[in-house]
Amino acid sequence: MSSFGRPFSSFFRWLSSTVASSWTIFRILYSRLTGLMAGSEKMILNKAAGADEESSRKHRPAEVVASDMQRFMLSLKGSFMQEDGRGVDYAAIKASSEFAEFKEKCTELRGVDLTSLDESDKMAFFLNVYNALTLHGLANLDQLPSSVLEVQDFWSKTCYDIGGHNYSLDDIEHGILRGNRPHPSRKQPCFAPDDPRLTHTVETVDARIHFALVCGAKSCPPINVYSAKNLNFGLAAAARNFCDGEIRVEDKTVSMSKLFLWYSSDFGQTDVKKLRWCLQYLPEGKVTELERLLEGAGDSEKLDFISYHDYNWQINSRA
Repeated sequence: MSSFGRPFSSFFRWLSSTVASSWTIFRILYSRLTGLMAGSEKMILNKAAGADEESSRKHRPAEVVASDMQRFMLSLKGSFMQEDGRGVDYAAIKASSEFAEFKEKCTELRGVDLTSLDESDKMAFFLNVYNALTLHGLANLDQLPSSVLEVQDFWSKTCYDIGGHNYSLDDIEHGILRGNRPHPSRKQPCFAPDDPRLTHTVETVDARIHFALVCGAKSCPPINVYSAKNLNFGLAAAARNFCDGEIRVEDKTVSMSKLFLWYSSDFGQTDVKKLRWCLQYLPEGKVTELERLLEGAGDSEKLDFISYHDYNWQINSRA
């Protein structure tokens, strides 16, 4: 090859290599983009099929639907869960006639009118719906994973259509029950200022909801069913049960569930306020030890004797 042709040969080799690299990068980016787009799709579990589509949109009083949800949750709990509500037989639920009837009943959420619910009714309704949606979402999987973290975007994608709007597990927890506070991993509120679902958020955040919401992991609280009438009693019992089991006071140290770390703002802005909030739900022996540790602590933002034990994300399936 002449010296004149060598620069052009080198140029075309460089151009060919660049085009090939660019095409590879494009394919990777395209693949990731389409993956993200697919991952952003909501899984609406109470879609109505065919002729039932319009009938499922018919107005249903929220109180009636709430009562039905309570009844079905109690039935599922009695048949497929451990007595303490901690272990769930998802395979048996999926194959049961009760689950088929439950799924049919869930389509009625599409036509529910939430405007008639007062604060207590609303909290009980959404607590039960959240736990029902968790059970529904996990039982609906083709194969149950060992950990709920293995289900991609489970809490942000798993939804019910309620009154014409989609509510994911995250929407119910952070948008409704936490009064539109941000998810612990984000800075922005769950709902945008123009989101119509904002009209249904609770006015006062009750931190005890964290002991009632079941995310599908072994470290989650046990599953219970709530009504407006038993709401305060039920949340107080759930708080006592969780705090006694998940707060350990020994050798001048306190070990707590990571729920108290992730949702610190719901329990108190400082470590001292958080521990003082917990005192009301601890047995006498732990109260005495904790009060001794808190003497002279003032209102310290951080206390060096607090640690947070690992959260067990394994599926809360019944052995």
